[in-house]
Amino acid sequence: MRTRSQSRNSNRQQQQVNPTFVEPFNLVEPIENQAPPVVMMADNRTMAQLLEAPTEGYEDAIVVPEITVDNFELKHGLLTLVQNKQFFGHDKEDPHAHIRYFNKITSTMKFPNVPSTSVKLMLFPFSLEGAARIWLEKEPPRSILTWDDLVSKFINKFFPPSKTTNLRNEITRFQQRFDETFYEAWDQFNDLLRACPHHGFLELHQLDTFYNALNSNDQDSLNSAAGGNFLDKMPRDCLRIIKSKSKVRNSRNKPVVTKVSSSSSTPGISPNVVELKDMVKALLLDKKNQTQAPALVKAVKESCVTCGGAHSYRNCPTTDGNVYRDNI
Repeated sequence: MRTRSQSRNSNRQQQQVNPTFVEPFNLVEPIENQAPPVVMMADNRTMAQLLEAPTEGYEDAIVVPEITVDNFELKHGLLTLVQNKQFFGHDKEDPHAHIRYFNKITSTMKFPNVPSTSVKLMLFPFSLEGAARIWLEKEPPRSILTWDDLVSKFINKFFPPSKTTNLRNEITRFQQRFDETFYEAWDQFNDLLRACPHHGFLELHQLDTFYNALNSNDQDSLNSAAGGNFLDKMPRDCLRIIKSKSKVRNSRNKPVVTKVSSSSSTPGISPNVVELKDMVKALLLDKKNQTQAPALVKAVKESCVTCGGAHSYRNCPTTDGNVYRDNI
């Protein structure tokens, strides 16, 4: 027999187990913690005032840190140096070369207690013109906070992935020209590498590409300097040999073109070259003769072979019809 206290305890346990009896949390904030309602103020401006151009929002994209040094100013000569070689944003311009030149110019002048990056941020807009200046003006206000941000946005804008692909292809297809010395070829190859610093080619691939792009004479010269096959050497040794050979700027391992003289009996000239020279000479003489005025032809008088008279032998009176008579 269950007592009344046991019945109350059983009901209390059922309420604790059954989730339907769990009271939800009160998420409503107290009235004293709630923010007061926003009251919209009436806009009493006239139509003319509402249509006026705004006077705010013209801040530059580059944020230059505040310089607290007294009597700080940028010299006019420094501005002139920066503006002497401006970047216009053309396809053939190299943004990496522009950054290198700009860093070189700004490093020539030091200001006490003034960070060099602050000076660069102030001067860089003066180094742009044309499409490059328009690009900087279209950047959101106060979106460039550091020098690294500026360089990253500038390079990514004017060095798109398509340009990287084209330069990588030029490096891969590099070939020494016919009239190019070893020094000139090495210098040209390094120019391609500098134009695309993020080409991604390892030193091994660079050396192999350059060696296979050389003519046979320069390849033989590298093999001779290596004491055997050039490609059997370590990459650092190959690079040392190339740099050593490139220091000799006046060496020219080129095919020698022999000058053809006027005499066909000159030794060292193949018979085919001599024959070709004679044919050209004959053609020139024939053309010259054709262009000259025709000579006057003297009229030939008729003379009979039978009697010596001034008539044809067919009309000679000493002949009988068409029968030729020998009068000898």
